[in-house]
Amino acid sequence: MNQAVPDLVVHPARGETKAVVVVLPGGKADSFDLADSRQLAAVRMTPIARALSRLGAGKGLAVWMVRYRYRGWNGEQMSPVADTRWALEEVRRRHGDVPVVLVGHSMGGRTAMRAADDASVRAVVGLAPWLPDGEPVEPLRDRVVLIAHGNMDTVTSPRASRRFARRAASIASQLGFVSVYGDTHAMLFRWRAWHRVTTQFVLGIVGIAPMSARLQRALDRGADGIAV
Repeated sequence: MNQAVPDLVVHPARGETKAVVVVLPGGKADSFDLADSRQLAAVRMTPIARALSRLGAGKGLAVWMVRYRYRGWNGEQMSPVADTRWALEEVRRRHGDVPVVLVGHSMGGRTAMRAADDASVRAVVGLAPWLPDGEPVEPLRDRVVLIAHGNMDTVTSPRASRRFARRAASIASQLGFVSVYGDTHAMLFRWRAWHRVTTQFVLGIVGIAPMSARLQRALDRGADGIAV
């Protein structure tokens, strides 16, 4: 097995850091190949990280994207979860007890749901998350959760995401589900919708901007959610 350490791509806040978004890319079910920022899973989340930074940096929002040690989830090792917990410790070491929002795509969405029980995490966003049946929901207790899934996704299951949302809704403080119509796992056809949903939710959670009426409706509707 290759030996590696996790790393970060940091888009700093301008001035005092008041909140941090930790962005979690996707990956593979099983792989101990070294992760690389040039891999498609990481490249796919770079525009979202930049959009969050562009809108929030001036108001104290830092955006961190985790570069995992390995590309895979790797069964019981849950490699990206350990890397995410390391990143959360780094947030506290550098910035103290600021609120954190986790934003993950695919495997990163599953990682975000698992790491949500960290004391600094206030909210979680799963974009086309990989959520197998039986995935635990307890880490989401008292967290605000948003799950968005394209209805044409054939890589991860929108139906499984909806089932997960129904189970998690009873313990999350708030949970919303967004169906992105006409898009697939890659989030390319309607990328503006994915960016809008993610940035509006995060900025609303950390108090930079009011929560949009549409996303508030999604949170009010729980696992029934809305379509965009």
